[in-house]
Amino acid sequence: MPRPSVREQLVDAAAECFHERGYNGTGIQDIARTAGVPKGSVYNHFASKEALAAEVMDRYAVSRKLEMLRDKAVAPVPRLRAHFEYLASDLKQFSFERGCMFGNFGAELSNHSDAMRGKVDSGLTLWTSAVTQVLEEARAAGALMTSLTPDQLGQFLVNAWEGAVLRAKVTRSRTPLDGFFVVFDSFVA
Repeated sequence: MPRPSVREQLVDAAAECFHERGYNGTGIQDIARTAGVPKGSVYNHFASKEALAAEVMDRYAVSRKLEMLRDKAVAPVPRLRAHFEYLASDLKQFSFERGCMFGNFGAELSNHSDAMRGKVDSGLTLWTSAVTQVLEEARAAGALMTSLTPDQLGQFLVNAWEGAVLRAKVTRSRTPLDGFFVVFDSFVA
């Protein structure tokens, strides 16, 4: 049986550490210890901590299950709501302590790392585009209750979600997310 890739172990461990403690609160030794490998293994696979964090952000974007938003077997509005409910359940799994890695890294690193700011922006842009596409379908089906364009509403929903997630992280409760869903339900039928 082949040995699991140390690189994969490192990315998984870094994702865990970064999401739990943040970028600045995580050292290379923390990642190596969590992965169960020597510290030098990190630099055998990644040029820097920032390069490892970039890989983590790419994988985090995939973990947001954007494919849910493309599932045409589900009507647009229930599909979009189910996507946000999935994200809410992911937050609940960790008692709302971790927040969203896009928001966490954006707040922590946007003034210090152009590369990480770009990764966060790319992830948020990809997500906003997917949300906007569903809203365009909802508009075509007559299910939007607002004069906002799908693009305007898509940007608002992603930005509002990120704010609600931050507040949920602060309060350690779902209450801010419930507030998000109240407003969400007022825009779509």
